[in-house]
Amino acid sequence: MVPAKSLITALLLLVLAACGPRPGPSTPAAPVAAGEGAEAYQSPPRPEAIAPQATGGWSLSGTGAERSKARLATPAGEIITGNVDKRGRWAMPLGPAAEPRIFGLSTTRDGRTVQGEGYVLVTPSGQAALLRAGAGAVRIDRLGTPGFRTLDFDREGGAVVSASGPADAPLALRLDGRLIAQGRIDRTGRYEFSLPPTLASGAHRLQLSGDRFADALTFQLSPAAPLVQGPMRSQVTDIGLRVDWMTPGGGVQSTILIR
Repeated sequence: MVPAKSLITALLLLVLAACGPRPGPSTPAAPVAAGEGAEAYQSPPRPEAIAPQATGGWSLSGTGAERSKARLATPAGEIITGNVDKRGRWAMPLGPAAEPRIFGLSTTRDGRTVQGEGYVLVTPSGQAALLRAGAGAVRIDRLGTPGFRTLDFDREGGAVVSASGPADAPLALRLDGRLIAQGRIDRTGRYEFSLPPTLASGAHRLQLSGDRFADALTFQLSPAAPLVQGPMRSQVTDIGLRVDWMTPGGGVQSTILIR
């Protein structure tokens, strides 16, 4: 017999997967020859910014197929819709909330629904990120000074750290005092690196140094406890908000939005 709590968790995950995007790297569409449905292609929706509303809460905005209907949906059944204009832009007011929320994002046009990549996380304070299974989260909220932005890890020890800074700036990354990477921030101002897969549970220290900027982060690598009350659990840690969330494959991934 399947335990009731496990059955509830599975059902909630199915609801989120059905009404929202499936995490993971997106696959470029194959070229379509003229006359073979080229006009039917719709670009997947993507969240890009979050801004406060005068009446309270937040407004999430992004891009999608022009003149389509955009939709945000939570596992609990909350649904928010909006229109994508002729420039391919949409904005939807989320309203205030007492707890962090996770949304599936999709657009529909001409009877065809297109899912966005990942899940959209929004906190009551306006922190927001695109959660991606097996990859680092992408922050949507605007951040000031360069430095660490997100840390993702799973129960198997895989971990990915992301940082932001000036576009094309060189940087160096150290883990527990050892140089593990040198590279450049991309043109969008983002850098992502997979930490060694043999990283043990416990305390670790990351150091980031670049051209006229530096940051340091001490974090605790600890596997997430089973999710028994839904597909997501959040808690405040010393370095930021930690969210344990269920991936479409049934695994649990942890994302920390670094303050």
